[in-house]
Amino acid sequence: MAGPGGGDDSRSARSDADYAELRAENAELQAENAGLRAENAGLGERVEALSARVAELEHELSRHSGNSGKPPSSDNLGQRAAQNEERLSRAERRRRAREAAKKLTGRADEPKRRPGKQPGGAGSTLEMRDDPDDVEVHAPPCCGRCGAGLADAEVIAIERRQVFDLPKVTVKVTEHRAETRRCRCGATTTGVFPPQARGPACYGPAVRALAAYLMGRQHLPVARTAEMLSDVLGVPVSTGFLAGVIPEAAGGLAGFLERCKQLLRHAEVVHADETGARIAGIRRWFHTVANAALTLLDCHTARGVDAYVDMGVLTDFRGVLVSDGYRSYWAIPDAAFDHALCGAHLLRDLTEVGELPGQVGWTTAMTDVLLDAKAAADQARATGATSLSDGQLKVFRRRYTMALNAGWAANPDLGRPRTKLERKPTNLLKRLANQRHEVCRSWVDLRVPFTNNTAEQALRMAKLQQKISGCFRTEPGAKAFCAVRSYLQTAAKQQVNRFDALVRLFEGDPWMPAAAGP
Repeated sequence: MAGPGGGDDSRSARSDADYAELRAENAELQAENAGLRAENAGLGERVEALSARVAELEHELSRHSGNSGKPPSSDNLGQRAAQNEERLSRAERRRRAREAAKKLTGRADEPKRRPGKQPGGAGSTLEMRDDPDDVEVHAPPCCGRCGAGLADAEVIAIERRQVFDLPKVTVKVTEHRAETRRCRCGATTTGVFPPQARGPACYGPAVRALAAYLMGRQHLPVARTAEMLSDVLGVPVSTGFLAGVIPEAAGGLAGFLERCKQLLRHAEVVHADETGARIAGIRRWFHTVANAALTLLDCHTARGVDAYVDMGVLTDFRGVLVSDGYRSYWAIPDAAFDHALCGAHLLRDLTEVGELPGQVGWTTAMTDVLLDAKAAADQARATGATSLSDGQLKVFRRRYTMALNAGWAANPDLGRPRTKLERKPTNLLKRLANQRHEVCRSWVDLRVPFTNNTAEQALRMAKLQQKISGCFRTEPGAKAFCAVRSYLQTAAKQQVNRFDALVRLFEGDPWMPAAAGP
């Protein structure tokens, strides 16, 4: 029988056991909870990383030629439609900027610019000549009313019309005969053939020039060029002959290329750009240095500084270099030129960043600053000014600073490393802040264009050659193409007939450029 305190002791023992069991269960639950919290934290980090990755992929899918460096051929229909809407929006903003500028300058009453050719602009209409090669008279044979003959009738009026057409195209074969004559002294001397008579039967400078023009300027493949020349000239033209025309032309351009480099070194403003290509199956780079009057095109194994040094222009240049901001242009050793950034690339970057969450406000403001400044600079150039007025510069600089401040406010310090997508706005803001003078160069110095289109247009031909005629098989072949393209583009810029320049080249007297077009 239990003592007086036996029941309480039993209950106390059970309570201690229950308490220990609860404590063990609680400890187990706490451990499990800690594990779940750790797992939840890991899942949260993974979700955050996956969300950032999804955002990056969605942003990558949204990139097109209007907001990135992707080629226009990669755009889909939706992206093209969106770009058209953006162009219309920009055109409307430019129109408002022009109207505001007219009000400031007191020109608000000027008539609107109509589409098409402007009054006083140079035309290209085919005009009649005073000295036609042939004249054909078309007399009426009889009276349209009574039927009487009009052979001896008085001519009271003449209406003239001229037809410009090609004569029958055919080759002209000139036989050169080198005579050997014997002198009274008994010695014999043989006449010397001209340079174009290089074999028993060969094509002359004009045919070679036409072949070089078709392949080097119009980008016809060798086989199609051979087909065309054979059909037009009426004589067989082999692909083997044509394969050597461009290298032959390039072989006569050493003096031209050196002259072009010399003029570019002393130019006030030049443009530079580069693009990749596969030559003989290996990655290579096309480079150009150009301005409004000159084009120098070359290919190189390197994309950066080594190529600029070997081209021999930018290392001795002292003017203003317009580029897309590729960092290697800032790394040229002993460079003594100023920089200007391409406005078109900046607008494209602003468009891309503006599509990110929370960035549309400041990117739109900065885009408006750049476009309004461009419109004002274009109007100032038209009046012969060399810079915007101090008042205009003050206004644009203040707006530029306000847009930058708005950008930094939209991208505060997050207290953690930024993701790849989050770095895009801050990287662009840093460039706009650190290279502010280079961005604004085209406002302060009106010699400097707003874009780098001059260089991009020169490089576009190398891409076009690959798309039409295929890849470059050898590096010497690619360099020959660059030399001929440099010659033809420079001739066109200086209003020299490209075909005539090629004929001179194959005659051994290549045309040489002036510092500026005539």
